[in-house]
Amino acid sequence: MTLPDTSLLIADSGSTKTDWAVCRPMGCDFMTTPGLNPFMQQPGEMADTLRHELLPALHGTTVKAVRFYGAGCRGQGARDMAALLGGLFPGADVEVESDLLGAARALCGRREGIACILGTGSNSGLYDGQAIVRQTPSLGYVLGDEGSGATLGRRLVSDALKGALGDDLADAFRRETGLAVDTAIERVYRAPYPNRFLASFAPFLHAHREHPEIHLILLEEFRRFFRRNIAPYARRELPVGFVGSIALHFADEVREAAAAEAFTVGAIQKSPLPLLVEYHQDDKGN
Repeated sequence: MTLPDTSLLIADSGSTKTDWAVCRPMGCDFMTTPGLNPFMQQPGEMADTLRHELLPALHGTTVKAVRFYGAGCRGQGARDMAALLGGLFPGADVEVESDLLGAARALCGRREGIACILGTGSNSGLYDGQAIVRQTPSLGYVLGDEGSGATLGRRLVSDALKGALGDDLADAFRRETGLAVDTAIERVYRAPYPNRFLASFAPFLHAHREHPEIHLILLEEFRRFFRRNIAPYARRELPVGFVGSIALHFADEVREAAAAEAFTVGAIQKSPLPLLVEYHQDDKGN
């Protein structure tokens, strides 16, 4: 459905970046800003990002409706984000939902399925075609986030700095990253956004993914994702769909891990945003 005389703003937000679509009757424009996560950021910090990164990119567009899907957007986090967006776009119809519901709507539309996110963090949920009806808690990169960029990076950095990698791989790690113990401790325990820092090692993992040690790390962590997050739903007949850069770039390893745990992988998309645009343009309620 087209939206005459309105502009619909749709967002998919994670800890690292937020992808936006500005949809008008003649089509959609896409843009990216830094991530917005009310679980990890203060409202003032997020408001600064919206004012200084988003608003200039809109070039004065009048926004009539906002559909925001974001990490950390549940409970008070969702209310904080809705208040920020409502203040930024007075009079707009604002809805804030979790990034997981956004992934489910993108991957499954109005059909039943299991939707997952594998990016900087990880998440999953059982979707009945309208809502997430069951969810294994993510618990973040310290207690959970199995298979995520942050958890994969944590495993790699720990193995490298503890001397648990073979000589050839350890030499490549030192040469390509230059990471020292003191720097790692500073970035993980004292600097902001340690999850982003740990996830930044995903390119090294990807570049060396055919190395037996890296392949084992990837397979073990993705199998842990299926065992700890998907198996509890007890719905092995449903396809398991994914969004996120980790899922896309390590799609072969995700599928191998799924087969080892007796699951079937469905669609894998880097970003849910294009499919969310289709979902909302077909939604008669907008």
